[in-house]
Amino acid sequence: MAIKDRMSGNEAVSYAIRQINPDVMPAFPITPSTEIPQMVSTYIANGEMDTEFIPVESEHSSMSAAIGAQAAGARSLTATSSAGLALMWEELLLAASNRMPLAMALVNRTLSGPININCDHSDGMGARDTGWIQIYAENNQEAYDNFIQAYPIAEHENVHLPIMICQDGFITSHAVENIKLLEDHVVKEFVGEYRPEEYLLNPGKPIAVGPYSVTNYAMEAKKNQEIALENSKAVILEVAKRFERISGRSYGLFEEYKTEDADYIMLLIGSAAGTAKQAVHNMRKEGKKVGVIKLRVFRPFPAKELAEALRNCKAVAIMDRCESYNGNGGPLGSEVTAGLFRHKVSIEAVNYIYGLAGRDFTVEDVYDIFEELSDAVENGKEVEQYQYVGLRK
Repeated sequence: MAIKDRMSGNEAVSYAIRQINPDVMPAFPITPSTEIPQMVSTYIANGEMDTEFIPVESEHSSMSAAIGAQAAGARSLTATSSAGLALMWEELLLAASNRMPLAMALVNRTLSGPININCDHSDGMGARDTGWIQIYAENNQEAYDNFIQAYPIAEHENVHLPIMICQDGFITSHAVENIKLLEDHVVKEFVGEYRPEEYLLNPGKPIAVGPYSVTNYAMEAKKNQEIALENSKAVILEVAKRFERISGRSYGLFEEYKTEDADYIMLLIGSAAGTAKQAVHNMRKEGKKVGVIKLRVFRPFPAKELAEALRNCKAVAIMDRCESYNGNGGPLGSEVTAGLFRHKVSIEAVNYIYGLAGRDFTVEDVYDIFEELSDAVENGKEVEQYQYVGLRK
C-alpha cells in the first residue's frame, strides 16, 4: 500500500537510498545535493541502514571510492552537483569503461562561470558522452521512482553500466511536494540483493585491472560499451513495467502529453515540463492543437522513438537548459535534429535556450514559443533557428 507523505526531492532520493540500503556511499558536500549524504548519514547513525558511509576529501575521491567499492563486488553510489561532477570527470569515464553499475544522484546545477548555484543542465549535459545512463525527473515523485529503478537497470546482465538519476537543483531538490512512497519490503524485493557473477577485484579470480590497452583491443571494448548502452533501452522499459506493477505509475523513455493530434510540440527535459503542460492545458481549452514531450531518458538517446513521435506534427520547439557553445544550439537540439534527419522526418524544428542559471521560464514563455511556431508554419514567417528565451536586452 502506498504511503502518502510530503518531501523535497532530496528527501525523496535519500528515502529511496535508505530503502535500497546499498553497501557503500562515499560523498563530498556541494550545493544543492549536500542534503542527500547528510540525510543518508543520519539514517546510518540512527541504525536505519547499515551502508558504509565514507566522508572523502573531494568529489574526485568520492567517485574513486565508489569505483573501488564496486570493483570489490559492493553496491555503491554517490551524490553530487555542478563542479563536483566536473571534478569527477576522469573517474566518470573509468566507471563506465570498466562496466561498473554504480549509481549517482545528480542534482543539476549550473557550472561556472560566473559562479551561480541555481539550476540548469550544464553539469549533466557536460557528462553526456562519458558512457553513463542518464535519467531525468520532472518532479519529486519521479526523482524517488527513478532512483528505485536505477540499480535494476544498471546491474542487468545485458547492461552493467553506471547510471545518473538527475533532478533540477532547488526546483525539485528543495521544494516540498506530496509524494507516494512504497513500503520498505516492496522496494527491497524489487531492487533485490547485489550478487554479481563477476567483479574486478575478486580474490579468487585475479585479473589485471586498468592495464594499457593496445590498439587491437581498445576499439572493441568501446564498441561493447556502446552495445550495452543500446541494450539499456529495452531494460529501462522492462524495469519500468515491473515498477508499474508495484506502484501504479508508468514510465517510458519519454512522456507524451496531448500529442496525439498536436500540430505543435514542445520537447524538453526536467521540471520545466510542468510549466509547459500547464500552458498546453490552457491552450487546448482555446482549441489550439499543442502538446508536450518530456524526455526522461537522455542516455541512451531515443532518436528513432522521438522521430516517430514527432513525425506527424508541423513543428517542434526543442528546449535546451544548457548552452553547447557550438554556435548552432544546445545538446538536445543537436541530438533531436540529427535524429529527425536520419529517420527522414521533415518538420520545422527550432532550438530554444532557456532557464540558464535558474532564469525563470513561465507559462507566458510557452505561449510565445507556440505562437512563433504557428506563425512560421501558417504564415511563412522566418524564425531564428537558435535563440534564447527571456534574455534581458
